[in-house]
Amino acid sequence: MDIKRAKQEIKDSVEAYLNKNEYGEYRIPALRQRPVLLMGPPGIGKTQIMEQIAKECGIGLVAYTITHHTRQSAVGLPFIKEKTYGGVSYSVTEYTMSEIIASVYEKMEQTGLREGILFIDEINCVSETLAPTMLQFLQCKTFGNQKVPEGWVIVAAGNPPEYNKSVREFDVVTLDRIKLIDVEADYEVWKEYAYKAGIHPAIMAYLEIRKHHFYRMETTVDGKAFVTARGWEDLSDFMKAYEGLGKTVDRDVIYQYIRHLGIAKEFANYLELYRKYRKDYKIDEILEGSFTEDMLEKLKFAPFDERLSIVHLLNGKLNEFFMEYAKTDAYVSELFSWLKDYMEHGSMEETLKKAEAEFRERKKAEQISKKEEHIWKKVIGRLENYLEDLKREKPQDEPKAVRSWFKAETESREQLVEKISDALLYAFDFMEAAFGDGQEMVVFITELNVNYYSVRFIKENGCDPYYKYNKGLLFDERQEGILEQIKDAVR
Repeated sequence: MDIKRAKQEIKDSVEAYLNKNEYGEYRIPALRQRPVLLMGPPGIGKTQIMEQIAKECGIGLVAYTITHHTRQSAVGLPFIKEKTYGGVSYSVTEYTMSEIIASVYEKMEQTGLREGILFIDEINCVSETLAPTMLQFLQCKTFGNQKVPEGWVIVAAGNPPEYNKSVREFDVVTLDRIKLIDVEADYEVWKEYAYKAGIHPAIMAYLEIRKHHFYRMETTVDGKAFVTARGWEDLSDFMKAYEGLGKTVDRDVIYQYIRHLGIAKEFANYLELYRKYRKDYKIDEILEGSFTEDMLEKLKFAPFDERLSIVHLLNGKLNEFFMEYAKTDAYVSELFSWLKDYMEHGSMEETLKKAEAEFRERKKAEQISKKEEHIWKKVIGRLENYLEDLKREKPQDEPKAVRSWFKAETESREQLVEKISDALLYAFDFMEAAFGDGQEMVVFITELNVNYYSVRFIKENGCDPYYKYNKGLLFDERQEGILEQIKDAVR
């Protein structure tokens, strides 16, 4: 199955394992809670979905890559203890607590969460000395003589043997005690995530043309040549940082992340064209309603990959706008909830204290993303400003002043909505003038449909051309044929 389906399967298992009856007991006893074993190629997001599941379920997460550990750190260190049996004293070997088990208890103390996921990565790539310990862990849920605390679900991950020479096969006894999920790389599933994560539009555009370059694992005379989802995402972050510094990403830099020389070279060449297209076609100006007849004439005779690149350049820039809207809307909504608290209780100081306390509690429990943390900090900063400003107001005028300040925030959001709506309409004007209702328009609409942020913006704010073309192009009998033509054109 793909990683999206695997995430849902694991999440469902976690929820089932942590479900309790009317007596507060787990409906599935710990003995029957089979560890989940996720098997799949490296770099497809196995660790990342664990973080998402823990956050969505409101539970803790302790993650270990077991190949980084020795037997002593996993099991504990031996020590001699004197014990008496039948009146006779004996020296008995015992073990200190496993570092991994200790980390679970530390996480419970740190976050206040009593339930969670203990995630062990690369579990089938351990050394010979650790292999029996891992089998014991999967079969008995223990490290050494310490059990995994009740309420902590075990999830493990490993790579199939074709990806790692040190892989060890599990015996039938072990396999009969686990839930095995096989996962494969899937570009279409990753694309949904990539839009939400803000992957660089050049990467999105390239992979849309060369889907078969999304994930590759080959053995060559020079060793392994590979491309992974992790590599594309890390390259995306680096490209954005370089652009912010005014630096240029070249083939050598790309190859540090895309460890397949042929694909790295091809993407480097495409990136040069992508930069040229962005400059030649003036994407920013198009989204401000300005394009020339010369530009349209040039596109008539452009090769298909160039025309497709223009579509993705437009989508990439629009996605930046859509993400900005989502962030602004989240900020205004959160601010409104706290101003509502102020209106009900009449004390901005108390409202600020409650907001700060809730933020600290969520951060301590690790139930807040970096993006959400930024929004919380902005909200708290604004409440602090309001508190200072209220000191200059008469008590009877305070509510009116706060309403006025918040109105300014909502007006700012509406101005952003208007700006983005205009940009989207201008994009459709250009697409109509350049391509009519051809296959490029199909691609443009399709990408809007798979992008979480564009779907959200259009659902909340509307867009008449989108509804027109979405109905006319994507829900009639021509869709499948047109999409097949696109696939043939880029093979």
